[in-house]
Amino acid sequence: MLCAVLGSPIAHSLSPAMHRAAYAELGLDWTYEAVEVHEGALAEFVGAVGDDVRGLSVTAPLKREAAAVSHQHDGVVESLGVANTLVFDDGMISAYNTDVPGAAAAIKEAGIGVPRSARILGGGATAASMALTLVRTGVEELEFVVRDPARAQEAESVVRGCGVAVRVRKIDEPLISRVDLLVATVPSDAIGARSHEFVESSRAVFDVVYDPWPTRLAKAADEAGTPVISGLDLLAHQAALQVELMTGATVSPQRLRAAALTALSAR
Repeated sequence: MLCAVLGSPIAHSLSPAMHRAAYAELGLDWTYEAVEVHEGALAEFVGAVGDDVRGLSVTAPLKREAAAVSHQHDGVVESLGVANTLVFDDGMISAYNTDVPGAAAAIKEAGIGVPRSARILGGGATAASMALTLVRTGVEELEFVVRDPARAQEAESVVRGCGVAVRVRKIDEPLISRVDLLVATVPSDAIGARSHEFVESSRAVFDVVYDPWPTRLAKAADEAGTPVISGLDLLAHQAALQVELMTGATVSPQRLRAAALTALSAR
């Protein structure tokens, strides 16, 4: 069977390393490649795949298109309108979002407890996914910190639709409260010299960036003795869920994380 990860750019993806490691562990003679597919071209690509294609991982900028090309989808795709997994079965295309349950699993694995309050840096699609993750894990108060409040409207609406208290602050405003979890969905440069300030106002840090690692936030958290969850933890957990959806078999996220780390260190 054939599987692949699609996106643009895609050469940097660690998905091939993780999925191939899974196939090796499961004894499957499957292939998994990285394929460059540009924005607006997913429907054409999907329409041309053969019967030997079982599943596709989908990354930026194609996640909304992935939701649109499916015949059926899970509840997370329904809520967010974005999918990162397509599974082909007898002419049917099912769309899933493993980012949300993957992030929840990474938080649980970290052993930091259930965050009741959280602050998310950024307001884009990743921020919306992380917001839904936190809502589903029991967060009661959520704050978005952004350069432009208009960018957080979609993510904010996801939270409000779930009945959770939410507010949006500009990134240059002073931090008022301490939160259980700080989630960063923006590059380190966007945080600038405030890494220590953000870390000091949180009990744990989840930085979805994993390359290069450690990020400024991760370094500041390490210096402060604050627990850190990395984007690589999220990547491994969501990939394990993708493998299960595509193959019907389970693999350890830790095994996939090790494969990703090996590939990353070889660059």
